[in-house]
Amino acid sequence: MSGTGAIAEAISVVPMRMAHLEGVLELGFRAFDVSTMPYTSWSLSSITEHFDTQPEACWVAEAEGEVLGFVLGSMSYDEREDWGYMEWIALDPRARGSGVASHLVEACCQALFDAGAARIITDVEHGNEPSARMMRRNSFIEGVTVTLFVRKRSDEPGRQGRMPHVRSKPEDPARARVRSVARRSTGGGRSGE
Repeated sequence: MSGTGAIAEAISVVPMRMAHLEGVLELGFRAFDVSTMPYTSWSLSSITEHFDTQPEACWVAEAEGEVLGFVLGSMSYDEREDWGYMEWIALDPRARGSGVASHLVEACCQALFDAGAARIITDVEHGNEPSARMMRRNSFIEGVTVTLFVRKRSDEPGRQGRMPHVRSKPEDPARARVRSVARRSTGGGRSGE
């Protein structure tokens, strides 16, 4: 489904609010391959860390209450206090091709520049040419290229030995704690603690 048509016209880019957390988390799990680097760190904690430290750099694209895109940025790129980092961006396929990604990027970048960023850094997975083109359209230029080298375990399939279990959605400790607190507050746990 293309980003043109009625749904594209109904999409609004707004500052992220607490009510968006679940939609952002779920869209991220659909958009990112959480079994490969760097997406293995995608979790509720990843979102709330950005939202806690730099809420003005966290934006969502929504239509009729549904999160169709998001961007999460912060003023924490390694040791550079003057560089912003646009770390996470994702779009639902229905929002692609509508210019929504550029609106999200612009909102995040403006917030980071307003917070004092001299430069904004982002990364695009090798081979993700649509994202690379979108970044170029939004005034990003290619900088340093890093190759991630991977060494596989000796007991992977095709070799003798047992394959470790890999979850499609890694368990997020913060999310588990939130669920535990919610169960206790609704009578599902012990009282008087």
